[in-house]
Amino acid sequence: MSGLSGQPRHRSRRGRAEMVSEFVLQRRLGALPVIAEFCRRLDIAGVVDRACPVRSDAYLTHGQVIEALVANRLTSPAPLWKVEDWARDWAVEEVFGVDPGALNDDRIARALDAIAPELEQITGSIGAQAISAFGLSVAQMHWDMTSISLFGAFEQAEPEYPAPKYGHPKDRRTDLKQVQAGIAVTRDEGIPLFHRAYDGGAGEVSQVVQAMHGLQQIAGRREMLLIGDSKLISYGNVSAMREAGVTFIAPLAAAKVPAALFAGLDPAGGRLVEFVAARDAGKPAERRAAYHVIEDVMVLTAPKKTNKTCGAPITVRRILVHSTAHAQGQAAARALKLAKARDELDRLVRTAGSRYHPAAADVSRRAEEIARKRRVTGYLTTTVTTCPATGKPVFTWAFDQRTIDTDASADGWYALLTTLPPEQADAAEVLIRYKGQPVVERRYGDIKGPLAIAPMFLKHNRRITALISVICLALLVFCLIERQVRNALLPGTRLLFHPGNSPDRPTARLIFTALERIRLIPATATSPPQILIPDLLQHRLLALLDVDPTRPRWLTL
Repeated sequence: MSGLSGQPRHRSRRGRAEMVSEFVLQRRLGALPVIAEFCRRLDIAGVVDRACPVRSDAYLTHGQVIEALVANRLTSPAPLWKVEDWARDWAVEEVFGVDPGALNDDRIARALDAIAPELEQITGSIGAQAISAFGLSVAQMHWDMTSISLFGAFEQAEPEYPAPKYGHPKDRRTDLKQVQAGIAVTRDEGIPLFHRAYDGGAGEVSQVVQAMHGLQQIAGRREMLLIGDSKLISYGNVSAMREAGVTFIAPLAAAKVPAALFAGLDPAGGRLVEFVAARDAGKPAERRAAYHVIEDVMVLTAPKKTNKTCGAPITVRRILVHSTAHAQGQAAARALKLAKARDELDRLVRTAGSRYHPAAADVSRRAEEIARKRRVTGYLTTTVTTCPATGKPVFTWAFDQRTIDTDASADGWYALLTTLPPEQADAAEVLIRYKGQPVVERRYGDIKGPLAIAPMFLKHNRRITALISVICLALLVFCLIERQVRNALLPGTRLLFHPGNSPDRPTARLIFTALERIRLIPATATSPPQILIPDLLQHRLLALLDVDPTRPRWLTL
């Protein structure tokens, strides 16, 4: 495909039949050349083929299949049995040198089966290559886990791979089995360098140490700051991180906050943090959230079942944070649940003794349901008596305003624990670093949105595990493309994606959508292939990404 033209195509006058024929022959090129180039920079096919070699006379290597799957997820995610159709519609053969007919579901299944036992080696090698090729910093990493719902029974899961089980899915589909996935992303643009699949019922807190060691191996360094949610914190995890030379920042779970810790605390007595949340960037100063921090210490003790000879207490820094936005949100949520509970309790007052709640036991049961559903058990006092004249139950209730006021006094407060030394980060800096944690949640949004990881339809947990890794590799390419465009844009310059939308930090979704319009007219016996690039935006994106679409990936292998 050398000699392709990347200029907009100017037609001479032709007959209608010839124009229709040319239109039919067009294939979608889109972001395929960009994906192929970034796969080359990451050496995805090479890493897979070294870990999972095939016979010398094989038509396709496993690495080629995996790269094609990565491209499929990034351009038009579909069930595996439809990948062949996608490859025929898109210029997969011209860019990757892969015959679409070879990407049938049987060949894809064999590639997934082949990489499944080697995922740790593949993930580590590609992650290390990403660090080297793109100059990524791994001094600070953000870790989190999510659930992936599955359709099917999966009664005979292979023991070597994560088992689908019922658990606590993030999408609340408790009727479906799930597996879980964890990813760790960089502070710089949230690049996912590490991922791993876990049993559907695995506890998040018990996966931290394994993930930490995997990250250290990829990063090739001992010192690292790991930031996560409250599942990061346990005596065992903190002890293991300290031994491994890894520092951490994580919030203390609300259930583990000592009673009355925040009672009587005055935010004004803490230090004001100079931090502006992204959601407040365009607001005047008086409408932005304000953050105050107070520092003390907390002692973590070993569980009682731990051997006393190796369970010495661990002292960590505790940063008490007050957020005005958080306080407003908690107050609004409390007012809403109280209002809803009030309406339902007043209705129960009127219906006590009716056909809906004829007996005192019925009234009491309904009151308990309301308290539990509206989460007002700690505020509510109820009384059920019997009317002497009618013999029917009488229901009365009241909220304990003192308890409500006590809870309200703690609005806006939460606690962060860290082992970062004060000379590396004071209390304000600890909060600022923790505020980068939403980047990993945004990447899960990308996985379940543009890359369509959920729901999944596969027979074996072995293939499920492998496909999760393929999708995470696609996410890596997705994020690196976004990062390169953002870094290559000169300060103050913007790309006009469509009228009214010219962000200074374009998202990968916008970039891929813009590149979708690029088309390919394949070569014929009488004419060379042609690339149709519709406007200047695509030319600028390709230049920023340093990709020449006239040089197909497969010719540079």
